[in-house]
Amino acid sequence: MFPGYTLAFSTGKTVDSMMITGIVQDCNTLMPVKGATVMLYKDQADSAIFLKRPDAAIRTDDWGFFCLRNIQDTVYRLYAILDANNNNIYEADNEQVAFFDTLIRPVTVVNDTLPEATKYLMTDTLACLARKTEYELNLFKETPSKQMIVNKERLGERTAYITFMAPYAQIDSIWMRNIPSDKLITQFNLEKDSLEIWVNDPKPLPDTLFMYVDYMKTDTLGNLAPFVEEIKLAKPRTLGAGKSSYTDIKKEDTTTVFTITAEPTTVEQYGFVIEFKYPLVESAFDSLEFKYLNPRQQEFTDTYSVEQDSLNLRKYTVRPASKLLPGYEYTLKVPARKFMDINGFYNDSSEVKVTLPNDDKLSSLTLDLSNVHNKYIIDLLNEKRDNVIRSFIVEQDTQLLFPYITAGKYSIRITEDLNRNGLVDTGVLLEHKQPEKVKFYKLEDGTFLIDIPEMTELQQSIDVAALFGE
Repeated sequence: MFPGYTLAFSTGKTVDSMMITGIVQDCNTLMPVKGATVMLYKDQADSAIFLKRPDAAIRTDDWGFFCLRNIQDTVYRLYAILDANNNNIYEADNEQVAFFDTLIRPVTVVNDTLPEATKYLMTDTLACLARKTEYELNLFKETPSKQMIVNKERLGERTAYITFMAPYAQIDSIWMRNIPSDKLITQFNLEKDSLEIWVNDPKPLPDTLFMYVDYMKTDTLGNLAPFVEEIKLAKPRTLGAGKSSYTDIKKEDTTTVFTITAEPTTVEQYGFVIEFKYPLVESAFDSLEFKYLNPRQQEFTDTYSVEQDSLNLRKYTVRPASKLLPGYEYTLKVPARKFMDINGFYNDSSEVKVTLPNDDKLSSLTLDLSNVHNKYIIDLLNEKRDNVIRSFIVEQDTQLLFPYITAGKYSIRITEDLNRNGLVDTGVLLEHKQPEKVKFYKLEDGTFLIDIPEMTELQQSIDVAALFGE
């Protein structure tokens, strides 16, 4: 009934009169987070946020802003959480957290005339954005501290997967009952918290496979210790019933299944991608046919290179030797019976055609990056920052081209990849480790959105070291 009304009272002779302000935002998008709980602790122990309720707390508004007022003039630890169960205690398994690196002490005395202490309509953009913030907190989801196998499934006759609670699982060995070890093919994902397993044997397999994983598991004392876990992998019910008639037999029951993808706007950067459903045991990539038609409808054959993905052994990238040109039609064909997978099946013929965009209304953006002293991930995002349009990884001063852009507003996100693993690593609260730094390129007018009109070749220069305060 009285939005923003505050009643300050004390059981002593004076009312606490200090205040702090700040903003809580998502660590990846730097977008404000509404409804986060900002908490102050006089207890400086790292365990306080897990065990105790805070000495002061407040929720962020629609702009991620908070003004925590009428607090004591003393030293605090400052945190923020997305409190899933509203108990004002951090639960690492299902909640996000943010923390300020050092102890803080409020320096501002409460004054109802201050813009930061004034309540505004959340639709009053200018007034809300004009409020000054003392502290910036970036919310992140912590990596689980316990290591164990949390899920497993047999997806088909010869394929299964297991997932771990925490990343970077340490596996000593894997074997299956009555199956030679050299018949197993395994592949970790980049975070090493999910493992795919294939049995390279076309013979029929038992309805239940018994797999044994020797890995480092968290024991009852919270320490990693060697442990051998037995996993039962039952055949999916859909595979249990035999094919009753010819019409029940699908293409994947008799052939090697694969896809070829090539997007007109990104094929120059990412190439033609061929991904097989199962690992190959026979391949003939020299049999691929790569042709192109020029605007005069003259056909030519070009050479190409093939590169297997370092993280997905079923994925291959084909790149033509010549530069791709607008107005040309490019065709990649995979001939029949040149590839055989672990099921003993050969492939059917398939092809994909792609033409670079030739729309005069499209624009381009060029970034000149200088003072690049570390490894960075450069992303072009849409206005809402929920879709990555193009991505590059750079380690030195360079020029990046973002072609074929439709008119609109875009953001440039730059992530500092200090450990050079190609991932945006999260933080660790107890180790006082913040998530890897993310910055958005800011224009001279202070905005983060680059407005790109039609038929424009826009160029921006970014001093990366200055952006990250180096």
